[in-house]
Amino acid sequence: MKCPYCQESETKVVDSRLLKEGFSVRRRRKCDGCEKRFTTYETIEISMPNIVKLDGRREPFKREKILDGIEKACQKRPIPTEQIDRLIENIEKDILEISDKEITTKQIGHIVMMYLRNLDPVAYIRFASVYRKFQDIEEFVSEIRHDEENFSTTGDA
Repeated sequence: MKCPYCQESETKVVDSRLLKEGFSVRRRRKCDGCEKRFTTYETIEISMPNIVKLDGRREPFKREKILDGIEKACQKRPIPTEQIDRLIENIEKDILEISDKEITTKQIGHIVMMYLRNLDPVAYIRFASVYRKFQDIEEFVSEIRHDEENFSTTGDA
């Protein structure tokens, strides 16, 4: 690992700590050349399934797309960044439980809505209204009621 300050290739690990339930490691390092300290993170790289779009196209999974949608839904809400990070990790775990090859955008949208519903009702409504592309208020209210019934009968509440 090269030092970010002087580019020296000889550095020593002075401290290591497990993070995120053991799925990543934080390392404090010290440069042998300039003696400055810096932090590195080591994480497991998991191969995510391809995403099947509504029109049948397939594309690679992009965590950033889910993060963008959730951040927009949670904008100006009292939700810490760490909580959003955990939410996305849980969503990724659920996606991998469904399939390691392919998953539809509809399935991902349902998972995200389930987590947002439990996290913050306003964020849930915001995400649902954009994700579902409602045409009018009656359709919106009807679908939200339908979701409420489905969540309570499936035990996801």
